[in-house]
Amino acid sequence: MRRAWIAILVAAMWSAATAEPANKTFDALISAYPDKIAGFNLTEIVWRDGARQALGPEEPDKSFDRLVSDASIRDMFRMRYPAFAPLAAPPEDFDPGRFRNKAFFDRLYGDCRKGEVAPDLVDVEWLPASWGHKVRIARRAADALRAVSAEIEKLPQWVRRAAYPTAGTYVCRGVADRGQPSMHAYGAAIDLNLDYSDYWLWQTHGATPLVWRNRMPPEIVTAFERHGFIWGGRWYHYDTMHFEYRPELNPH
Repeated sequence: MRRAWIAILVAAMWSAATAEPANKTFDALISAYPDKIAGFNLTEIVWRDGARQALGPEEPDKSFDRLVSDASIRDMFRMRYPAFAPLAAPPEDFDPGRFRNKAFFDRLYGDCRKGEVAPDLVDVEWLPASWGHKVRIARRAADALRAVSAEIEKLPQWVRRAAYPTAGTYVCRGVADRGQPSMHAYGAAIDLNLDYSDYWLWQTHGATPLVWRNRMPPEIVTAFERHGFIWGGRWYHYDTMHFEYRPELNPH
């Protein structure tokens, strides 16, 4: 009976996450990046340097492939990220956070191919008591990552072990299946221990339907989500070692 109630709760959570109108959440951009974004109107956001960027058209029938490869700012909010929800298999093509507008993040962090990201990276000591290695992360995500590290250090050793050694932070590359810039290319993501990781392309080589897999402890997911990160394990196209700093999708 308890499992049945959990299944009902999870189904309701996914339904609410996919149905919530996206265009009511653009104020989250200002809250997340007040140093960069001054405001927005019905059609565009206004950057603090005076530049304006279109939110993009409302396209309710936009295909999933186009959402991943050519997302507008409006598309980034199409699916609500279900922070702190029970860890469970997402519905098909439920990938909140994978729809990224390249022009938006290039303006926010810089274009790594032009050498604009690396100068703003800082060192964060990841799990100083358990592992004690430095990782390179975008300055605006550094305090949040330090807070996550401090929380994970308080967890039992068998839980902490999934968080180190890390599999990387900043690298100027695209997403494996699409070529669009990864959040790693902006220094705003971290991959944890490969030995505890599941990735949809490793398991399926692109075949569908996908069978969701996860070995990342929920305590680690919660620690990241408490500080503005989102987790790739909440995606249908799962990447369970992957966490990226997206406070506009997960206010903290």
